[in-house]
Order: sequence, then C-alpha cells, then structure tokens
Amino acid sequence: MNIIDAAHKTVHAYPGGSESLAPRIAMSAAVLRNKVNPNNSTHHLSLVEASEVMGVTGDCRILHALAGEHGYTLSKMDGPVSGSLIGSLLAASGAKGDLADVIAEAMADQRITPNEASAIAQHCARLQEIFAELAQHATNAAARDAQ
Repeated sequence: MNIIDAAHKTVHAYPGGSESLAPRIAMSAAVLRNKVNPNNSTHHLSLVEASEVMGVTGDCRILHALAGEHGYTLSKMDGPVSGSLIGSLLAASGAKGDLADVIAEAMADQRITPNEASAIAQHCARLQEIFAELAQHATNAAARDAQ
C-alpha cells in the first residue's frame, strides 16, 4: 500500500471519519479530506500532520507504508508487552499457520495477484510484530533473572 492510500484509509477508518478526526488535530474536516484524497494534487498531509493522525488514531499504516516504500519493515519495540513468552510463541505458531494458509490459497491458481501479495505482506508484518514481542519477553525475562 502506498502512503497516500494509507493516509486515506487511516482517516476514513477512524470512527466518524474525517468529521470526527479533524477537530482532534486542529483541522477542518474538509481540509483533512482533501489532504488524504488520492485524487487531489493541491493539498498534502505534512509529516507533522501524519504523525498527529497516527497518534490520535493509533493506526500506523502510514508509517508502515512509508517504510515499505523504502524497503524497510517496522516493529514496535520496548513498550510494555502483554501476555507471556509462551503465549507469544503460541501466537507466532498460529500466525505462521495463517500465513501458510494465505500463501496456499494465493498459489492455488499458480499466480499471485496484487491483493494476494498485499495479504501475504500483512501476514508477514503481523508475524514480525509477534516475533518482536517474543524477543521483548525474552529480554524482560533475562533482566528479571539478572536481578
């Protein structure tokens, strides 16, 4: 997904859309809609505004799209992790199975469409998040044991 589409989807996926989100970032709903409209070439969301949108919505798909356009992936790190080491390991196993199912379904016709590639990428990103959480659980456990 490109950053323009990510911004559009982020704003419109927010409960109440631009009408609800815009006041929270000190902007009119019409201006926000124009800034995230993929067909509008005169208004653009600034980096500061994109950061505010992600902060308010909790939706970081703009950040992930920007990273992806430059060949990077992101994993949220060093925050509090929930669950347990074993729980994260089991979540990773389940997510790997889900990824295998998505790939098998995509390959059923011996070709991968752009939508199927996007679904695969989303599942891979989810796995990366789970693996980062798993690593954080291990780091936290090691720190506890060192005390």
